Amino acid sequence: MDITAIAKNFTEFYYSQFAQGRLNLAPLYRPHSMLTWEGKPFQGGSNIVEHLAALPFEKVAHKISTFDAQPSSLDMSTLLINVTGLLRVDGDQELQFSQVFVLAKEGESFYVLNDMFRLNLG
Repeated sequence: MDITAIAKNFTEFYYSQFAQGRLNLAPLYRPHSMLTWEGKPFQGGSNIVEHLAALPFEKVAHKISTFDAQPSSLDMSTLLINVTGLLRVDGDQELQFSQVFVLAKEGESFYVLNDMFRLNLG
């Protein structure tokens, strides 16, 4: 299993879907998935996607600076991905962000078990 390739494919897919329409992210989450967005917790795919869709901007672009990936279980059933980059919403100035994902294996693919997002301000 090429963890770096999985992380690269996941991050490219996640951020492209985020930009195209945040409702497109629904298949990536499960009822027990958790998101912490700027310190605010959400649980369950529907609650997570509802929150993401309600964010107060129309257009968003992520520019990934780095991503790192590691297995987070001995049997390789979960992967930890750390992403840093720049975020531009509605054409405003770019803001630094970091996001951490734990992906869990489900059959031959992965879903988002945990997701933590923070803007890196000051």
